[in-house]
Order: sequence, then structure tokens, then C-alpha cells
Amino acid sequence: MNKDSIYGLTLDQLTAWLMEYGHKKFRALQVWDWLYRKRVTDFSEMIDVNKECIQLLADHFAIQTLNEHLKQESADGTIKFLFNLKDGNLIETVLMRHKYGLSVCVTTQVGCNIGCSFCASGLLTKSRDLSSGEIVEQIMKVQLHLDQANQNEKVSHVVVMGIGEPFDNFKNTVDFLRVIIDHKGLAIGARHITVSTSGLPDKIMEFADIQMPVNLAVSLHAPNNELRTQIMKINRAYSIEKLMQAIDYYLEKTNRRITLSYILLKDLNDRREHALELANLIQDKRQLINVNLIPYNPVDELDQYQRSEHETVRAFYDTLKKQGISCSVRLEHGTDIDAACGQLRSKQIKENKQEQGSV
Repeated sequence: MNKDSIYGLTLDQLTAWLMEYGHKKFRALQVWDWLYRKRVTDFSEMIDVNKECIQLLADHFAIQTLNEHLKQESADGTIKFLFNLKDGNLIETVLMRHKYGLSVCVTTQVGCNIGCSFCASGLLTKSRDLSSGEIVEQIMKVQLHLDQANQNEKVSHVVVMGIGEPFDNFKNTVDFLRVIIDHKGLAIGARHITVSTSGLPDKIMEFADIQMPVNLAVSLHAPNNELRTQIMKINRAYSIEKLMQAIDYYLEKTNRRITLSYILLKDLNDRREHALELANLIQDKRQLINVNLIPYNPVDELDQYQRSEHETVRAFYDTLKKQGISCSVRLEHGTDIDAACGQLRSKQIKENKQEQGSV
């Protein structure tokens, strides 16, 4: 029987579940401490928890539901993990080293149905959502890797922008966030967490309503509907106008800054006129918006797209700045490995199929 991951429970949910089975509230805190502070990999290691509770947990839950299938290490310290799920599916998780700390990029779905035409993640359509436990366990696997290196390093930042659309898996993503920010556990600061969405207006507004104090990034990638629809098929369902209405709601409700992600594709969306159009689009809300310009990581299967020249990126940046728009250019990591999101997974699945076909 495939058991659910224990990491899928928030502290409140774990407390309520154990109390239903007759255990005291303090027992949940003990278990929580063993999971997230001491980071055990087996329930039997929880030596101050009574045997009945340990057996109950072991009967219903698993601590390890992900297995490392492959690992790529970059010269810049970036590590891309390919994990095998219990059902045989593969997902990617990435550890990145920054001056400000260690950041982990997590996956929320097996595949992706958003269909951004430049993205390796969308080469394989979604087969299912990840549970909140499977998302949390990605953090735990990376942290255990760091623990084993014995360098006293800790995951300090999290970005939810791996394979999949987090807001298409809304409840599990929110539960994941509640687990990792809990001050009694991993205690990752909410301001050190960024959730990236392709732009689902109703979910952006719902996210605003729950007042989750993490950062939000919205993938825009084009300043007008015609171009955005060409790049992102989600724009057929949710126009830029609808998206901007949701962003206005989020800004008003939370008074928190928001990041607009803009991937630069050579000769498609990287001209000066595009920068001016983008500046005009967000001019009235520029005090609470930062534009993150992203150099494109080429994907073999998507050779219709090329990386913008460095001079073009700089000119786009300068144009936005002159219009009073806050902007930045994303630092690149892991350029000597399969850097694009979903690229390693896609390549591995293709290789597995080729091997099976040759048998």
C-alpha cells in the first residue's frame, strides 16, 4: 500500500489527527520536532515518542516517498535533482547558491498543462498534481543532502516555480507553504519564499484573500494580448486585462510588492517598443511592481526560440528604467547542466523510452 507522506500534514492537521486517536497535543509537537528539526528518516528514530504512537504513524504514513533518480551538479554550485515518485513519475528540484543563502526551486505537478510555448516543462502534459507532502519532501531531501555534507548549511529560500502551475494545485501548494514557514519546524521566512504563477486571475485573488505573507511572481512575458497568446496559450482564457484586474486586487488587498516575470526571446518580445508598451501597461502601479527580466535558456525541442543578445537585454532594461519602472535581470544558475525547467526530466523520459524501444 502506498502511504501518504507525513510531510503533507500541517502542525494543526497533525495535532488534530493524533488527538482523534487519543494522543495528547504535546505528542504532535514531539513528532514535528523529530521531522523538521532532527530530520529523521524513519519513525523508529523518534526515541522519546511512545511505541503506540510510532506504530500508528508508521501504519498510516511514510517519511520517504521520493527517491533520488539522478543528480546533476554545476560548476557554480547549482544542483539539479531528479526524483522518482512512488508511482514511477519523475520530478525536478533545484538547489541554487546565492550570496544571500541557499534557495530551492520546487515542483508542484507532474507535467504541466499551461502550455507556454518556450518552456520545457510543457513538453509533457500534466498527469497529476503533487500532494503537499511530496512538495515538502523535496525541501527535506535537499536539506538532508546538505546535512550529509556536514557543512552546517540550511535551506533559507524557496521558489515555487519548478514544473507545473502552483495555482492549478492551489490547496496543496498553500498547505506546503504553511508547513515550511511554521516557526516550530523548518522556519523558512515567508519573505524568503516566492510563488510563481502563469496568471490564473481567480486564484491570484484567492491567494490575496488568505493573506499568505510570501512573495508573488506572475509570468507575463509579453506586453499585449496578441503576443502573449502566441507565447502563452493561457492568454486565450485569461486576457492581459483580466490578469491586470486580478493583480490590482492583489496589490490593494495585500499592499505587497509583486514581480512580473518577463522572459526575453530574440526578435519576438525584446524590442524597445515592447519595453515601452510594458512600461505603459504597468505605469499606474509601478510603485508596487518589479519586472524581472529573464535570459532564455534554449531547449533543443523548441529551437524556434533563441536567447536575446546581451546588448538587447541591457537596452530593454535601460528603457524600463528610464520610464520609472523597477526592474532587474535574473542571475543565471546551472548553465553547464540542463538548466531550463523540465529539461532534465524531459531528456530522461526520452532516454528511457529509447532504451525500452531497443530492448
